[in-house]
Amino acid sequence: MNSEDSRLLRIAYDEAKAGFDEGGCPIGSVLARGGEIVSQGRNQRVQKGDPIAHGEMDALRKAGRQKTYRDTTLYTSLSPCMMCTGTIIQFGIPRVVVGENKNFGGNEDFLRSKGVEVIVADDPDCIALMQRFIDEKPELWAEDIAD
Repeated sequence: MNSEDSRLLRIAYDEAKAGFDEGGCPIGSVLARGGEIVSQGRNQRVQKGDPIAHGEMDALRKAGRQKTYRDTTLYTSLSPCMMCTGTIIQFGIPRVVVGENKNFGGNEDFLRSKGVEVIVADDPDCIALMQRFIDEKPELWAEDIAD
């Protein structure tokens, strides 16, 4: 992880915090190309009543059509679920930087098995925000992970 990764992951965290402040699930994401932000988004399942409006999906929707994703990095405050993992693979995103996987162990090994470089930052702010959300809204967390 380099300073550019840290900067962009912080923006993903800021998106997660904004989602939390809106009453939603605190998961934020940034799609970047060459260190430049293509788009950013956050989980909006609660805010929009949309069951697939995960943080990564929101950022990808906001990116619009791209000729290629093979030169991008996706930053996400929380390890991606299987739906978002499938989208990463489908779009050919070669690199994912994950803020944390302590509160939710996503699909890092599966992504790696498909040739995706995965970096887990173990970011203390991402960990603390998600833990706070799980503690304060366990029923919403269970809904989000389809538990």
